Amino acid sequence: MRITTNQILRNYKSNLATSLTNLDSARVKVMTGRKFNATAEDPASALRASVLERKYVRNNDYLELVKDVQSFQDAQENPPLQLNTIGKQLSKQYGLEALNGTNGSLETRQTYADAWRGSQESFLLSLNASYEGKYVFAGSDGQKPPFKLGKDNAGNQALFYRNVDVTTGLLYDDDGNLVNGDGDPANAADRLKKLSEDSVYVDLGFGLNINDDFTIDSSSAFNTSLPGINLVGFGKYDDGDPKNMILLMGKIADELDKPDFDYDKYKDLLEKFDDGRNDVLEAVTTLGTQTEFLTTTKDRLETNEISLATQIDNVVNVDMAEAIMNFSWAQYAYNASLKVGNNILTPSFIDFMK
Repeated sequence: MRITTNQILRNYKSNLATSLTNLDSARVKVMTGRKFNATAEDPASALRASVLERKYVRNNDYLELVKDVQSFQDAQENPPLQLNTIGKQLSKQYGLEALNGTNGSLETRQTYADAWRGSQESFLLSLNASYEGKYVFAGSDGQKPPFKLGKDNAGNQALFYRNVDVTTGLLYDDDGNLVNGDGDPANAADRLKKLSEDSVYVDLGFGLNINDDFTIDSSSAFNTSLPGINLVGFGKYDDGDPKNMILLMGKIADELDKPDFDYDKYKDLLEKFDDGRNDVLEAVTTLGTQTEFLTTTKDRLETNEISLATQIDNVVNVDMAEAIMNFSWAQYAYNASLKVGNNILTPSFIDFMK
C-alpha cells in the first residue's frame, strides 16, 4: 500500500490537534476544579448536579428558616418564665403573707393589693413582648399589641385580646366601644375558642400537605403561634369569676382592699390564680418540647447539608491530584507530538537522485 507525504501530514495534523485539545481540556479542569463546564460535555452528570444543587439550596432555605423559628421561639419562651416567677412570688409570698394574722390589718392588706395591681402591668408588658417588630403572643396578627387592660361596657375592669374581651368574648373597637350587634353569647364563646386555636404554620421540609378543605395538615408543618390567652386563660368559672390570671389579680387586690376581708373568697381566688400559673408552666413545658424538636430538625438539616455538599463535590468537582497528573501527561504527550513533527519528512527516492 502506498502512503503519500500528504497522508502523513494530514494524519499528523489531526493527531496534533487532538493532543492539543486534550491538553486544553486538562488545563481547564485544573484551573476550574470542575469535571465539566458545559452540559454537552457530560449530560448525565450535569442533570444529576442540577438536581443535587436544587436540593442543597432548598435544604439551606429550610435551615435558615429553622434558625429564625428558633429565635422566635426563644422570644416566646422567656415571657412565660417571667410570668411564672412573678406569679410564684405573688402566690407564695404576698398571697400567703396577706392571710397571716400578723399582716391582717387593712393598711397591710392594701400594701399587698398595690403589689398585685402593679404586677398586672408587669404581666401585660411580658405578654406584649415583640421580636423583630412582631408581637410573639398575638397569633396571626402580630402587627399590633395583643393585650390591653381597660373597662367593659358595664364599667368593670376587663382585659382585651385583639379587641376581644377575654372573659365574655365580646368584640370592641379600637376606642373601647362594644361593636354594634355583637351580643350573641354563642358567637362570643366561639370567637374566644377560635382565637385560642389561631395558628401560623411554616414549612420546615416535612412535605407540606393541604387538606381537602384547604387547611394545612398540622402534622406536615410547624405551628409558630402561641396565642397569649392560652397562657393567662380566658372565659369564666361557673361562679362568674374570670379564668384570666390578670383579671384574677385585680379581683384579689379588690378583695384585699375591702374592710370586711372575706378569708374564704380570698383563698378561693388565690387557688384559681394558682391553677392559671400551672397552665403557664404547661405552656413552658410545651415550648421546651418544641425547642427540642427544632434542635433535632436543625441537626437533621445540617447533616443533609453535609451529605448533599459531598454528593455535589463527587459529581462536579475533580480530584485535584488526579487532574494535575492528567494535565502533566497531556502536556508531555503534546510536547512529544511536536518533537515527532521534526522527523515527519523522511528521506525520499528523490534525495538520492543525481
